[in-house]
Amino acid sequence: MGIEIERKFLVTGDGWRAAAREVVPMAQGYINDMAAMDSGAMKASVRVRIAGDEAFLNLKSRELGHTRQEFDYPIPVEDARGLLALCVGGLVDKRRHYVEFEGHLWEVDEFLGENAGLVVAEIELASADAAFAKPEWIGAEVTDAARYYNLALATRPYSQWSEAERAGEVASAH
Repeated sequence: MGIEIERKFLVTGDGWRAAAREVVPMAQGYINDMAAMDSGAMKASVRVRIAGDEAFLNLKSRELGHTRQEFDYPIPVEDARGLLALCVGGLVDKRRHYVEFEGHLWEVDEFLGENAGLVVAEIELASADAAFAKPEWIGAEVTDAARYYNLALATRPYSQWSEAERAGEVASAH
């Protein structure tokens, strides 16, 4: 069983761009939606992702916060395209930039389409209490704010958020 320990932050400014070592275009969708998760009808999100020339089927437990069960399986790209057509909600399009900073790999997601304008950075850690240095372009932590989860962005994209939500003033689940 895979365990993911991940922290998520808003990104402020473009200071990370020059340090990005690789950029991968991604398109992803979900077989289930936030309503199924919120109601308890499903206990895991089921994601289909095409990342560059690779594709994956991913299941992630519904716990809120930095530690969740995660299962990730490579699948043929053609199968992923077929599964994306079955997804509920919208597709999440983004560019993932890989940035090294003081011994850690940051994944900076620059969202496109209906989520354009949103940029978040994630760091995966070996343990929940692992220390790490924050680059100067890291803003507020949003690990526990479900509206920043990609599943939530597929259901209710950033373009539909109020100004208060974009400013982080509303503690809405999505």
